[in-house]
Amino acid sequence: MSDDEFRAAMARLTAGVTLVTAHDADGGPRGEDVGMTATAFMSVSLDPPLVMVSVRNGSRMDDLLAEQPLWAVSLLSENQRHIAGRFAMKGRLSDRLLFEDIAWKRGEVSGAPLVGGALAVVECRTEQRVEAGDHTLVIGRVLAVDLPSTDGGPLTYFRGKYRHLS
Repeated sequence: MSDDEFRAAMARLTAGVTLVTAHDADGGPRGEDVGMTATAFMSVSLDPPLVMVSVRNGSRMDDLLAEQPLWAVSLLSENQRHIAGRFAMKGRLSDRLLFEDIAWKRGEVSGAPLVGGALAVVECRTEQRVEAGDHTLVIGRVLAVDLPSTDGGPLTYFRGKYRHLS
């Protein structure tokens, strides 16, 4: 099996699109907010409430979550494709400008940005990190949830494109 064959097979799995966020208190005088688009996100357990996200080893988010145990995930709605695309860009130097014109509020528990208009947001504390190939699986205990929007459906990712259910 080649890398291309594996990618093609995995592209046929429909996934929900999320924005994983955290606040880096060491990122300057007021700190820095960091975000990453993720499709590898799932519920792990109801008791205790656990979720998991997969982050690429050596990425900004991987480095931050190795030090900062508090983070959040916004489950994006179908009209938030622009947010997903913006935070999926590779090679950016800072996330500060990426948050500038997005409606968000700071999570009371995690301190991380929570995207306004998301279908749901969860605030987490890392319970476990598991290295798996070129990614790290970050398992977090859910500390708080909010349901900012009940309108519309989820943003999904299928065959390399953002899509919505209809």
